[in-house]
Amino acid sequence: MTKKKSKQIIRILLFLGTIISLYFVPWTIVTAWIKPLPNTVQAQVDKAVDYGFDGIVVCVNKTGNQSEFYTSGYKNRENKIPANPNALFKIASIAKLYDAAAIIKLVGEGRVKLGGYLSDYLPETRGRIANADQITVQMLLQHRSGIPNFTDHELFHWGELEIDVIDLIYDQPANFKPGIDYQYSNSNYFLLQKIIAQITGAPHGEYIKRTLLKPLGLSNTYFSTNEVDKKHLVSGYHLGYDDDLRHLEHGYVSTAKEVAIFIRALNEGTFFSDYEAQLYSANYQYGHTGWVLGYQSVARYFEQEDMVVVQFVSTTGNDLAILNNILYERVIEIIRSI
Repeated sequence: MTKKKSKQIIRILLFLGTIISLYFVPWTIVTAWIKPLPNTVQAQVDKAVDYGFDGIVVCVNKTGNQSEFYTSGYKNRENKIPANPNALFKIASIAKLYDAAAIIKLVGEGRVKLGGYLSDYLPETRGRIANADQITVQMLLQHRSGIPNFTDHELFHWGELEIDVIDLIYDQPANFKPGIDYQYSNSNYFLLQKIIAQITGAPHGEYIKRTLLKPLGLSNTYFSTNEVDKKHLVSGYHLGYDDDLRHLEHGYVSTAKEVAIFIRALNEGTFFSDYEAQLYSANYQYGHTGWVLGYQSVARYFEQEDMVVVQFVSTTGNDLAILNNILYERVIEIIRSI
């Protein structure tokens, strides 16, 4: 075979490879990202349904705690109930911000020490959680404990669990020695909730209600889907499944408005002393994302614009996590361009 003919064959193979690769490009993501920005937030929010989301609520909380809402799609697609900005939503890991703030408050009150060990506060973990006598409260806060994520356990699933969560945490080998690495783990915050309950002598939610929520006038934030009338809860869906997932127990629920008010207060240090505000800044973040089956959320504060933007979408699966982030970033761009 001549050198010239070899080059021609290589060119043909490269061309074919390019054509084939284009078939696998996630074009929905590409087009969502590169399309020109609409002129309004509402126009962008309306695009969410085109991308496969059943419903979306965006809350923009501006200076003075004034909130604006943008919605599209359904709160419940089966009954064709439109998306409602006041509906309750499963906020998933955004809840970690509330738990972290509660721990810092307890530290400020002198009831918890950041350097205190897990086994000191929860003696039952000694011998059941690797390095329980070396893992500090601060390591739990910062995801530096080395405790494996219980949602990665082979027995965990997002439906109704037939086993107690603590049994998914016990007797597992550590992922690393405490304090030497970082790995996001829901187990850390499950244990922090147990510490809050142990120290206060009440469900961890009672302390959060009293110290964080009540001073802000927040009465529509709950710590379990079992605490609310399900008709007030946004229906959640996962691609490939027809079932409405709102009945599943997935922890905290709230409204977009109340999450926005909380995020603003957290960033402004409203419910912290100066000492507590410094402790929080040194130990955890001020915004968060959330994901549970059927529900995705984002809540962040933007200092330059002095605004909080909360986004709830009620569908999960395939590329929807990426699309959710793209939608959120485009909403921010539109707000900044106005």
